[in-house]
Amino acid sequence: MAEDRLNIDTKTLEDNSDLRQVEFEAEVSEERYQFAVQYDVLEALSAVSPEGEAVTIFKQHAERIAQLGVVALARDPDQEIVVISENDLD
Repeated sequence: MAEDRLNIDTKTLEDNSDLRQVEFEAEVSEERYQFAVQYDVLEALSAVSPEGEAVTIFKQHAERIAQLGVVALARDPDQEIVVISENDLD
């Protein structure tokens, strides 16, 4: 049975403000992957600009990001870094 969410390793959260994304590692079905969630997604989830607060906003919405990550992974599992974008929002 396919999993419906990522198991996010919060120790790996890193704000990459140059690329406007928060990068992290997560596990799905005992496989470890590199992910990034774009600032646009964080802003859509929180209704505030993530500038300077991206990791805090990420943590507040980690459950939803974990669900979106599975969608992004299914779309493009062979990428070095799976990027969660606005296209993954419902």
